[in-house]
Amino acid sequence: MPSFPAPRSAGPFGALLPDRRDAGWLLGYAVAFALSHHVAAIWGGQGYYSLLYPAAGVRLALLWRRGPRLTLAVALTELVVQGLNGIVVPGAPGWIVVASGVVRPPIAYGAVVWLVRRLTTRATAGAATSSLATAPMPLSLAAIAAPVAAVLAALPYAIWLPELTGVRGLQPLIASLTAFAVGDVLGVLLIAPPILWLVEATQTPAPHRIRHSIAAWGEAGSVLLLAIVVSVALVRTGLGLPPTPALLAVAWIGLRFGRKAGWCAIVLFTALVLPLTTASVPLPDRLALHMSLASIAVVGYLAGSFADAQARARADLARRDRMLFQAERLKTLRAMSVAVIHEISQPLSTLAIEARHLHALTAATPGEVADTAALIDRKAAALSTLVRRLRRFGGRAVDEPSALPVRALIATVAAIVEPEVRAARSDLTIGAINPDWIVTAQEIELAQAIVNLVRNALQAGDGPVTLNVAADADAVHLTIANRCVHRPAPHDGMGVGTLVAQAIVAAHGGTLTRWTDADSMVRATLTLPRTGAAT
Repeated sequence: MPSFPAPRSAGPFGALLPDRRDAGWLLGYAVAFALSHHVAAIWGGQGYYSLLYPAAGVRLALLWRRGPRLTLAVALTELVVQGLNGIVVPGAPGWIVVASGVVRPPIAYGAVVWLVRRLTTRATAGAATSSLATAPMPLSLAAIAAPVAAVLAALPYAIWLPELTGVRGLQPLIASLTAFAVGDVLGVLLIAPPILWLVEATQTPAPHRIRHSIAAWGEAGSVLLLAIVVSVALVRTGLGLPPTPALLAVAWIGLRFGRKAGWCAIVLFTALVLPLTTASVPLPDRLALHMSLASIAVVGYLAGSFADAQARARADLARRDRMLFQAERLKTLRAMSVAVIHEISQPLSTLAIEARHLHALTAATPGEVADTAALIDRKAAALSTLVRRLRRFGGRAVDEPSALPVRALIATVAAIVEPEVRAARSDLTIGAINPDWIVTAQEIELAQAIVNLVRNALQAGDGPVTLNVAADADAVHLTIANRCVHRPAPHDGMGVGTLVAQAIVAAHGGTLTRWTDADSMVRATLTLPRTGAAT
């Protein structure tokens, strides 16, 4: 969540201050954090809080859904909740150190979410998209990197202030930090995905559901059953509970059926293991079981996410193949049109000249003859002008890039989309454009790219569309913005029109990026190299 000139007030973490739309989310988070924090105590121990920390999953889900701009608000919320729980007592000895320990994890999580989104946006800005930048892989990377970042943030305090955790010595310190990481990883991978799926299902139209066959369900069930049978057999033969059978099972299910199926398999194995670790089991045994469970969860969720990302990439390639096929058909149609226009242009020009001559001869003649000649002259002239425009549009000269004033380009776009704006009962507001802003471009293609973006905004938006142009010394930035309350976030994928626009912009040496603000304003920014000022 996103290379492009963001609003100055946004900064790397957005506005950093929540607005009224975030109040309900933060209140719900406070309740969920308090409840999940108490549940985590079941798997707690000396020197670490819990080997299963569901609050971490709730935290990541909120930051991923609403954006890392809520990082400070989330940290403050956790600080308030821990104050009510009596963990942070203002004025008590060392309370500032304790408070810093409370706010470090949410800040680390927010930093990871921001970094992953930024890297994802840079990767998707080009013509080719990395598989790691294809949804849902960015969320998977953030889910694994965030707990690691939180542990790294806690490492200096654990070394320099051992009284904070009550852990002294190298081995207990390593065990404590490992338990911290394992608890957060399990909490994130078990809790964050279903929360995000539920929120998406309630706020966006239901997507096409993938229906697996009975054979697929039988395959998944057989793999799970085989893994359980092998694990039980190994336990009964005194070989312990190795994670390999379960790890192979969830990896297979994730790669075959996607992350939701992989997550369900992870939940199944988690439900089998957790009852074994709530009793007074020695820490090494508990930690070993949870580390195995964390490995299973990471592998299963990454495998499922990779499978979903590949499916999305294949769908995008299929759409692009269809567009290429359509482009070839349009190219053939254009060649045919140019030939037809060439054949009729000469006789039409002759007809227009003769009609003008007839009009001149009958101008002094009173009555219906003069009126008819004037009408023929006007119609022939209009038709001749139209054919000349069509010939210019389809001719080879228009394919060559040339210096193009941005103001003229936007005027062409406005004329093209005006009927669609009226049909959509919407408004298109265009900001002031400096006539000295010039780009080197192929006019028809670039206009088509901008028209596609405006059409997307008209079709998906819930209000007027704005088109603003800004420039710096090196580039010109065109931003199309619209409010889009009932649409998914940009990292969930872009439509065919946007893919076409992205390809055109990339061919012009520019970039196309999209992002959504907290107030559901979707902005598509097209950045092109600036040629220079008009002479």
